[in-house]
Amino acid sequence: MSEIKTISGRGIPLKGNDIDTDRIIPARFLRCVTFDGLGEQVFADDRQQTNGEHPFDRPQYQGANVLVANGNFGCGSSREHAPQALLRWGIQAIIGESFAEIFLGNCVALGIPCVTATPKIVEQLQAKLVENPKAAISVNLENKEVRCDDLTVSVQMGEGIRQMFLTGKWDSCGQLTANAEQVKTTAANLPYIAWAS
Repeated sequence: MSEIKTISGRGIPLKGNDIDTDRIIPARFLRCVTFDGLGEQVFADDRQQTNGEHPFDRPQYQGANVLVANGNFGCGSSREHAPQALLRWGIQAIIGESFAEIFLGNCVALGIPCVTATPKIVEQLQAKLVENPKAAISVNLENKEVRCDDLTVSVQMGEGIRQMFLTGKWDSCGQLTANAEQVKTTAANLPYIAWAS
């Protein structure tokens, strides 16, 4: 199982409340058979409208892996494609004021920690990343803090979700493979498994 305790790298600021899943990945991209290639289409319509000025297009944020967003991020429809697209673009953690519940659950299932902070803290982090896009940023789930350049701030995460990341229990496939013998034993005792014999 994959324990996730700290995510380090560079950040990307995305300002605005109520950024919904249709903006994260427009509906026309939902017809894909796999999630491969979705990262290229993340924020496709927003990026087209801003003519290269969207943070996901700007050269100084290429390679960033920590997204800093505002309130109610991931609201709207429950499409799993939204966190899949962010993950495939390179996002490994999200800091925000708040998250839509289903979006948050989909992120947990993919191993993307979402931590919350006050609007003032989020504004400070976004300002730091605008001022210095190369600033090192780290999200520490054990200490529940974020460090960005010379700024260290407290963040929050539901304790149950935090423990899932710290212990690796967010990773359902990892749990199955780590307990393969128990799975086989249980399967051998299920009467409907023998139907094909």
